[in-house]
Amino acid sequence: MSLLPDVIAKNKRVSQLVLYEYPINERIRSLMRLEYLFKRLFAFISGTSPMHQHVALSLLFEIMDTCDRAEVRSGILQDIDKQKVNLESYRHHPNIDLNALDAAVADLSRVSAALMGKGRIGQAARENEWLMSLKNRFAVPGGTSQIDIPSYHAWQLSADENRQRAIKEWVEPFMPLFDGVSVVLKMLRESGSPIDASTQEGGVFQEMLGGKIYQMVRVWVSDERLIYPEISANKYVVWVRFSELDAQYKTQLITTPTVFKMSFCNV
Repeated sequence: MSLLPDVIAKNKRVSQLVLYEYPINERIRSLMRLEYLFKRLFAFISGTSPMHQHVALSLLFEIMDTCDRAEVRSGILQDIDKQKVNLESYRHHPNIDLNALDAAVADLSRVSAALMGKGRIGQAARENEWLMSLKNRFAVPGGTSQIDIPSYHAWQLSADENRQRAIKEWVEPFMPLFDGVSVVLKMLRESGSPIDASTQEGGVFQEMLGGKIYQMVRVWVSDERLIYPEISANKYVVWVRFSELDAQYKTQLITTPTVFKMSFCNV
């Protein structure tokens, strides 16, 4: 008896869905950028190599610049307060787990209280004069070489545990911001339910919003091909079309119908 069919079945690749997200307003765009920077920061901060830590520092400095705008913190606090009100509205509904509700409200209150602290976000790290002088050198191409800032070169030669401890101390003041960003985006993403969709002949999907207000569009597409969505939206309509990277990495617009999943999110 031939085992070939079984081998083929075992080796057959199961396609996965790749997620793309599109913010519909600038505030959510800023939060998603911060989330992106934090994820990269956490990926590099665990490394012991000075090269990993160099990238981690550059990401920390980007976070500093991104969160300097006052509306970042105030917008997060407003969203958290809004969600607390929404949760409290379920308190007298039947079949509600009050312990779980209380825990959720308490967690939101904890994140809000930590983010509401006095001073600028990450003030403790900003008060480190050497760190801030290093931040200025990062803005210059090649400006962190030993000829420009020998103290940084000496720091990179220090013990691994000392460098890791220092970076974690510098990142710690920004963790309330990360917690706030994570909570708001988690609530936003969970507010939408995926639906099946498809582009039409010509390669365009269009959805009229009918007066509904959304803050994020999420699109899932198969990873069987190197295709990606181009999403645009305003308060009236959402458009989605797909393009593909060919073998020469040139963009080709897909004009045949493409099936995908999507969700509209708002809190």
